[in-house]
Amino acid sequence: MSENLTASRVHTRITTHSFRAGTLLDILTDDQSAKAFFKNDTDIEDIEFSENLNEETRFTLGNAPVVFLNDLQPDEPLMISVAGEKKVLKPRPVQTEAFRGMNVLFAEVNGQAAKSVMMWLQYYVEHHGLEGVLLLFRGDAEKLISEVIRRSKRIKALKKLICLEFDAPLGAPDLPPATHPFNCPTAPGKDRMDLPEADPETSPLAAMQIWEYARHAYLNEAAAVANLDVSDFVPPIPDSTLFDEAKQSSGEFLPLAGTLCFPWRSRDKGLPRFGDHICRQFDQSSVLPRWCVVPSRIAPQLRWRVRNIPKAHPGTSLPLQFYRAMAIRHPGVETGKLAPKSSLIVDDALKSLSENLLAYKPVLPPKLTAPKKIREGSVTLVTCMKNEGPFLLEWLAYHRVIGVTDFYVYTNDCNDGTDTFFDLLQEKGYLQHRQNPFREMGLKPQHAAMFAAMEEETVQTSDWLTHIDVDEFITIKTGDGTLKSLFEALPDMNMISMTWRLFGNGDREDFKDELTTEAYTLCAPEFCPRPHQAWGFKTLYRNLGIFKKMGVHRPKGLNAQLYDKINWVNGSGKPMPQKDYRNAWRSTTSTWGYDLVSLNHYAVRNSESFLVKRDRGRVNHVERDQGLAYWFRMNNNGDEDRSIHRMLPALRAELEKLMSDPEIAAAHEYSVRKHREKINELRATSANAAFYEELNSPRLQRLSRMHKYFGMNVFLAGPASVPDEVVEKDLAEDFFFTVEKTETQH
Repeated sequence: MSENLTASRVHTRITTHSFRAGTLLDILTDDQSAKAFFKNDTDIEDIEFSENLNEETRFTLGNAPVVFLNDLQPDEPLMISVAGEKKVLKPRPVQTEAFRGMNVLFAEVNGQAAKSVMMWLQYYVEHHGLEGVLLLFRGDAEKLISEVIRRSKRIKALKKLICLEFDAPLGAPDLPPATHPFNCPTAPGKDRMDLPEADPETSPLAAMQIWEYARHAYLNEAAAVANLDVSDFVPPIPDSTLFDEAKQSSGEFLPLAGTLCFPWRSRDKGLPRFGDHICRQFDQSSVLPRWCVVPSRIAPQLRWRVRNIPKAHPGTSLPLQFYRAMAIRHPGVETGKLAPKSSLIVDDALKSLSENLLAYKPVLPPKLTAPKKIREGSVTLVTCMKNEGPFLLEWLAYHRVIGVTDFYVYTNDCNDGTDTFFDLLQEKGYLQHRQNPFREMGLKPQHAAMFAAMEEETVQTSDWLTHIDVDEFITIKTGDGTLKSLFEALPDMNMISMTWRLFGNGDREDFKDELTTEAYTLCAPEFCPRPHQAWGFKTLYRNLGIFKKMGVHRPKGLNAQLYDKINWVNGSGKPMPQKDYRNAWRSTTSTWGYDLVSLNHYAVRNSESFLVKRDRGRVNHVERDQGLAYWFRMNNNGDEDRSIHRMLPALRAELEKLMSDPEIAAAHEYSVRKHREKINELRATSANAAFYEELNSPRLQRLSRMHKYFGMNVFLAGPASVPDEVVEKDLAEDFFFTVEKTETQH
């Protein structure tokens, strides 16, 4: 530890004291009192002191023990015992006179460059009258501290700089360095990150007692103290400063409210500047609480914490805003790894600060190009299919009846005539058929199909777009049941979510060549929050350039600069919340609605056809089986809905027209025959025969009518998790059953 209290630039290295059962960070003294600060690896009950000392209080901050003592003799060493291990240590005198009467910042430096620290200091000196700063350095900071001290001497108005470090790690023991994007609260894809080893030397600060420690060791005599990060910037205040606002506040401290901000792209990735940070997330409403305080106003029994000072009164003033520059907090990390760019919008106040106050030229988002000339009223539907021949004609006819104008169908690996059937329908002008390029693209079939579809001229010029599967039927409850009626009922909307209504097999075991929409009427109730698949939705959306690409459930790749152009409603015409704009794929208890439109989802049809469905696999979650657990989740026979039946006359008329073409009729009959042959082939195997029998068992039939009684974990665990006595007894309306969370069964 090198230190000279009279010097304007000081480097202090604190020597901690290790015990077998804990760590003493430091022990401070001012005349006859002492304050001992331990790490959170120490049990407060294990700490003892010399019997001649009077213990004033002991408490924990973030599980880190702190003990205040009285009746200490000047220069007297202390006997400290932790779990019976004794050490005699001399307390270190407090140094609060170092910042006496100054406006001071207290901040942590963890991975930031010396130039970044200097720009931060210079900013606060110029715009907020900063006079002193206490910096807590983390990691191997010897060279960095030397450079900061050297450079800071150029800032003449900075009266005092103390660079503080400890010889023991202060970070979370199980986290990577704080600068890693895993520790950024807005970073996308954390579950897919390759994490470096945990590093408590540089991981996020876990020593929650450090603010109370800094108070008593250095800051109690300061005129005002602001608790901010070296990436935090308080905008200039006309005729005032951050510290003046705290001094003039009617409360005991001035609350600060931080907003995370980001560059679209830093001009110098190696040295991001505050001027780069012109963007914020449009859907981020939470704030980062910090504070600025006049230490003399805070009663001794109140504690300084990172977010606030509990039980101290903030007064009547609104929190003062600051911005946290995330590329400075996480240097060397690209913006897209700190926050999805689909969430970032240019903030006018930040842009003005950058250009006008800082005389900087930030990188702006690219200008958006307008979509191609749109064919007004056109509706294009994109879908993927594999071995769906018996069902495709009804699906096509129905959606033609309700007003879909264009169809793009992507198939792969068909062996039941589905692909040749679509070739025929394309020749006759009913749709466009493409081979799914998923292998060449290295994508899942659904994603590859949507990516390819967006390159099609018809898709690019379509007024409305959506993606649904062959077992999904858009059911419109308003007007004459057509899309035209739906759009007229929602004239200003550009996104309409259609929540699934799961239709069960209705105890139908055998495949028949019949209308799915007529034969299957048993379904989930409208209010069905469990399982979570029950309220998945698909989305009709206008092709306005607000989103970059089609998604399975909703468009993806939001151009965030246009987020305020979104007019998105649920199936009852009620607005969807802003928080759903980027990622939502299912309805919730506050966003479900079926009054105007829903999506009938015939996920299982009958037991025989389900064998074929299971055999061919999925088009999205291709790695997952469709076994008993899937059947249990998706086969819901607890309610009945015949609302789609009003479209049956028009559907039959359209089907009759299609089937009047001998080639189409022959292709349909061929696919029905191939489907039956596949069923017979599968049922001939012992495994599938047993699976088929279990699907049709009285137990699973009864379970298909009991979904409302089960918690989410039951659907994850599968039907075997429900005891026979629950299945067999008559249940009260308010009965509820669940199990411990387990690995999801498929």
